[in-house]
Parts: sequence; C-alpha cells; structure tokens
Amino acid sequence: MNYKVVERSPFARIARMVLKSSNVAMVLGKTIHLSGVSRADFLKNEGWVAHELCHIRQFQEHGFFRFLWLYLRESVRVGYYNNKYEVEARIAGMKHRHQQTPAKRASNAVDPAGIPLPIDTKKGE
Repeated sequence: MNYKVVERSPFARIARMVLKSSNVAMVLGKTIHLSGVSRADFLKNEGWVAHELCHIRQFQEHGFFRFLWLYLRESVRVGYYNNKYEVEARIAGMKHRHQQTPAKRASNAVDPAGIPLPIDTKKGE
C-alpha cells in the first residue's frame, strides 16, 4: 500500500487540539498526518501504523469525499469512539499483537494516563 507521512501537519495539529491529546495521527486520502510525534516513533508502533493504514483502505474503498462525509456523519450520529470506522481501525491496530511475544507486547503497551477518555456517547442515551 502506497502512503505518505507528513510530520508537524497543521491538520493533525487541529485534531490534536480538538481531542486534547499530546499526539495525533490522522489520515486524509493516502497521507498520514502527524502532530506531536515523529515519523520514526510513529513507524515503530506497529499497532498505530496498522490503525492508520486501515483508514487509508477505508478512503480507497469509499472515495475521498464520500468517506469524509460518511466518517463525519457517523461521528455526529454515534460519537467519535463508537464511530464504526474508528472501531474497525482499532481492531486492525490490535490484530498484530496476537503474533508478538509477551515482552514485545509489554514494550508497546499504551500508557492509558496519556490518552483522553472518550466523552461522547450516542445521542439520546
């Protein structure tokens, strides 16, 4: 899969502020935009790369503007965390862990203290 990685992206910087996160990777088309993380550190994290590659595949399947519309509509409808495109990407990001040794899994463990908790829920709940 062909893709490009852009460090210090203004798009990812905006997403970082909205999500109140210390680092963000986001996809637009075939480009992964980074803010708060270097290209080298991002590429070392196999799960994170797999997550973003899933989004690239989603863009390819649906088309650029159609996928943006579907993604935004889904986020408004059920919230970011429950967005089916995010759920699919999170699953893709976790699949590679089954093939790792326990030591490798521990070294790639995510520190939950550094991740904002999802505050959005489905409307009407």
